[in-house]
Amino acid sequence: MSQVAILVGSVYGGAEDVADETSKLLSEQGHQVNIFTDSSLDDVLIANPETLLVITSTTGQGDVPANLEPLYFEIKDKTPDLRGKQYAVIAMGDSSYGETFCQAGKQFDEVLTESMAVQTLPLLEIDACETMDAFGAAQAWLGQLQAKL
Repeated sequence: MSQVAILVGSVYGGAEDVADETSKLLSEQGHQVNIFTDSSLDDVLIANPETLLVITSTTGQGDVPANLEPLYFEIKDKTPDLRGKQYAVIAMGDSSYGETFCQAGKQFDEVLTESMAVQTLPLLEIDACETMDAFGAAQAWLGQLQAKL
């Protein structure tokens, strides 16, 4: 089975809830899962994940949440060679914010691609205006992810 690092960016706990449920789901399938909420890139890479799963809300004017921002800027500034790593992104946001909707997830998608990681699935956008059950909204997508791990 796979080693999966879940990188969580959360302001009010919604992304953490999705990460916790996702961790349970993947662990039940036999995957080794580590959740990172406030870590450096070295901390993440020491776990030797095959797959990086970013689950992040968006804050401010399309910003990455404060707890995940240092890791985002570390990847952006260093552009590490993540060849051989897969990644997927769940971006959570509120479509009433227009152009900044799910922007944190989109930014992570971009820096991981620039770092040569391979996108496993297209970015999933979850709109708080459409659902209060973000994990439920992610379940079909997560089923596709499980099939690719």
